[in-house]
Amino acid sequence: MKIGVVSGFDGRRPPEFIVGAARIVEERELHSFFVPEHVLFFREYASRYPYSGDGRIPGEPDGTLEPFTALAYIAAHTSRIRLGTGICLVPQRSPVYTAKQVADVDFLSGGRLDFGVGIGWLREEFVALDVPWERRGERTSEYVRVMKALWCDEVSEYKGELYTLPPCVQNPKPVQKPHPPIFFGGESDAALRRVAQLGQGWYGFQLSPEELTERLARLDELLAEAGRSRSDVRVYVSPRDRVKGPAEVEPYAEAGVEQLILPFFARDLDGLARRADAFAELALEHLERNKP
Repeated sequence: MKIGVVSGFDGRRPPEFIVGAARIVEERELHSFFVPEHVLFFREYASRYPYSGDGRIPGEPDGTLEPFTALAYIAAHTSRIRLGTGICLVPQRSPVYTAKQVADVDFLSGGRLDFGVGIGWLREEFVALDVPWERRGERTSEYVRVMKALWCDEVSEYKGELYTLPPCVQNPKPVQKPHPPIFFGGESDAALRRVAQLGQGWYGFQLSPEELTERLARLDELLAEAGRSRSDVRVYVSPRDRVKGPAEVEPYAEAGVEQLILPFFARDLDGLARRADAFAELALEHLERNKP
């Protein structure tokens, strides 16, 4: 099992901090660097953040870099780590522009992008963007199909209930073939169904080992309905609780998790280096425990 990190950048630190953070991750031979997405935050909102007891997003953030801009910058200063959106809010974006950004980052990074996709939880953000909140799950699935046409076909077109793309040409194509792997986020049955029908992976967030096991059983059922199996998808998970040692890592590995994605925040680069050292040690201890 691999270990990656997820971190956002709010502009309070200079670009050199982003470069330092990415290089710290790569130097410790961690697997990936994921970044989140929100184009707007609100001081007051009625929507409930699904991963906290009080329905508020922790830390009360007020901004973060656009994910593909951040990943392109990280790509320019690294050479090995995987780069991921954790997650991209696909239904509130143009699928044509999103397909373009995904392909461009994959091209510029030499084929290192994992495309994490979600449907969003912050209704106020959709309203401010003048984007429909209703049917956003269906819209996400259609937009992914539009993007696949743009990535894979020399002349691309798509006609669906919610979106029509006339015959057109978009280049460059992604380096990864047929396209960068698509990881659907979310823990609901609807999210897992999107994984089964359209995804190459699932990105589960803030899950305990027990919650993970239950959700994977349901994913297996939905994969079977779609004529697929667990071997057809990768499973990435951010744990619910802080991972302090191998005892917290092993249950995820035993459940079939390919990569743990851990939060990567600190006040300065020295703090990030210490966290990365601890993560690298976890990865090494896991490897030692599981030698054949």
